[in-house]
Amino acid sequence: MNITITQIIDRFTATPIGHNELSLLPTHEDGSLTVTGLASLDEAQNGDLTFAENLDRLKELKHSLAVAAFVPLSALEMLSQDHCQTILIPVKNPQACFLELLTEFRQPPRTGMVGIDPRAIISPSARIGHDCTIYPNVFIDAQAVIGDRCVLHPGVTIGPGCQLGNDVTLYPHVVLYAQSVLGDRVTIHAHAVIGADGFGYRFEAGAFQKLPHMGSVQIDHDVEIGACTTIDRAMIGKTIIGTGTKIDNLVMVAHNCQVGRHNVYASQVGLAGSVTTGDYVRMGGQSGIKDHIRVGNQVSISACSGLMHDVEDGQTVIGQPAGPEKTQKKILMSVQRLPEMRDQLKALARRIELLEKQNSPSSEPIVKAA
Repeated sequence: MNITITQIIDRFTATPIGHNELSLLPTHEDGSLTVTGLASLDEAQNGDLTFAENLDRLKELKHSLAVAAFVPLSALEMLSQDHCQTILIPVKNPQACFLELLTEFRQPPRTGMVGIDPRAIISPSARIGHDCTIYPNVFIDAQAVIGDRCVLHPGVTIGPGCQLGNDVTLYPHVVLYAQSVLGDRVTIHAHAVIGADGFGYRFEAGAFQKLPHMGSVQIDHDVEIGACTTIDRAMIGKTIIGTGTKIDNLVMVAHNCQVGRHNVYASQVGLAGSVTTGDYVRMGGQSGIKDHIRVGNQVSISACSGLMHDVEDGQTVIGQPAGPEKTQKKILMSVQRLPEMRDQLKALARRIELLEKQNSPSSEPIVKAA
């Protein structure tokens, strides 16, 4: 795929500046230059379009071989004063514009397959929607309902009574236990497990007795779940993943959790049982939340943090145990100074000991040499 600079200008309604520091109009000679590929700023070569999303990255454009670059509108005045061989195209969101074109330049290969492979095993009582693609070795159990335009890759297992909305994609070896419900446009990556029993046991008569988990999992619209992630069914009721939430690989969501809308969890996050989160909660990698904790809206939990108490709306927490960012940073800075503070404390202790000896009635007077 090729596209000219003029076509990019028209499409994204930008006002670029060129290497002669003049406004680049669609009729300018540079407007006919062709973009033949897209690449990151570090890897861009002749003919590539790239992007710089912040002022730090803008400095690197002076040395870039890219034919053109999306840059922030806020930097237009600064950039117009700098000599740059790359044609600069100021837009509101450089990364978004770049990604929009990237999806067109690098569309994933299509198999051409639409329909049900005869090697799939589908219960007679299951219902399959229109225009679905079901690959070999998919297993769909009794009373399952599959919406329209769903894509089920090889090895997917869908338990009895599961319900899938429209435009759902399940990658190889995804497992949905019984009664799991997925909304529209849900994507689940390879080897994720939805609806397994929660980790619930009662210690009785010298042994752990398993507690029955008779609930289900509900995943709302536009959720994406990473590879090897596990979301347990509720003991009673539902484990819920809210609309628009994005979950990375290797994340654990325990039974009866209620995850709000548009949460974002990085890899190796863990939620213990019955955690409730608000909307727009962000969790960094390897962070975790204790059971029965309530997290407010727009809370950020830093990577490797361990949350042990409820958090109100809008807070950022870090550390183990996690606390308010401002306080925890002071603690961290103090910890880094511990060796120095230890030496100071020892010196003070010696001075105090000397003063106590000088002021003691039984001590000999100290006579200084002339």
